[in-house]
Amino acid sequence: MTVLENIVGKHAERSAALWAQRHSLALDDPPDLDAVSAIDGRLEINLDGLRIAGRAAWPSVLVLHEQAPGKGELFVVAWTALEIESADHVAQAVEIGRAAVDGPGGLVGALAWHETRKIAPWVRAWIDAPDPFKRFLGVSACTEHSVDPKQALLPRLRDPDTSVRAASLRLAAKLRRADLTAEVRNAIADGEPQVRFWAAWALCEHGQGDLGISELRKAVERGGPNALVALRAVVKAAPVREVRSWIGTLLRLPRSAHFGVRAAGMLGDRTVLQWLIEQMKNPAVAEAAGASLLELFPEARLEGTLFTNDPGVAGTRFEEYFADRIARVPLADRVLEWGQRHGYVK
Repeated sequence: MTVLENIVGKHAERSAALWAQRHSLALDDPPDLDAVSAIDGRLEINLDGLRIAGRAAWPSVLVLHEQAPGKGELFVVAWTALEIESADHVAQAVEIGRAAVDGPGGLVGALAWHETRKIAPWVRAWIDAPDPFKRFLGVSACTEHSVDPKQALLPRLRDPDTSVRAASLRLAAKLRRADLTAEVRNAIADGEPQVRFWAAWALCEHGQGDLGISELRKAVERGGPNALVALRAVVKAAPVREVRSWIGTLLRLPRSAHFGVRAAGMLGDRTVLQWLIEQMKNPAVAEAAGASLLELFPEARLEGTLFTNDPGVAGTRFEEYFADRIARVPLADRVLEWGQRHGYVK
């Protein structure tokens, strides 16, 4: 390995690790946006190393992905291909993203990181491409950059591919395309649950929550990967009295109680802190109570002793409940002391 290859390889490794860390932090509930933004400068420094290397970086990023095909490595491959503006390299990155076990998140992340002028030629070609995966990438890139594809969006809402239709609904909502509301409303009857979900979410974003809230409530009560997205949409769209009543329903059922605790933190009412502290003593809902604490009191992040990554520290019940599962749980006694010290609780 030459000195240049070694340097480029290090920049590629660091870029992959930093982007993967950034992506994971952004998915936290709630995300620590300060921690996310703190990574950006370090990531850009390492991407600069790849930018300077130009086409010479390509072999190194491919080797990195072959050795560890994670989401961060996919990001680096796709970012580099787009940066050097090689049709062959971009095509290769697309195929790597298509086959990614973890999904195409790293590829979409690379499209998001680049400026629109850099990716515009690819996006324009992809959004009407015969290949559904490329259409998905085109729509996703528009969503990441809040770019309106104008008349190209309507056929994507009717796309034969499920993922494309779902992505197009997210884009229509983000752009507040009121002219497409009827089309979004029609998607509530789609045969695919994923499309129905995003149609309901989009209707809430369009201010027509009365048409979508029922579907979103079902998504919360069933659980699943989009349950928190649905929960936040319902809390945002429904009248407060209705939300509080629904929270009561969620709390009465063991399988949904943690969503009820989490929803309480989304209402913006900081007077629930005492109640949240009581919930922190219950292993089944403690994580949700901790997330609600951080949403209502972002300053709590600055206090390093309020949470533990070792549930056993919170007591035997927590140790038995979580067993070998890694979890970050709040420590009720410490949160109470912190709240009293700052005058949030008596």
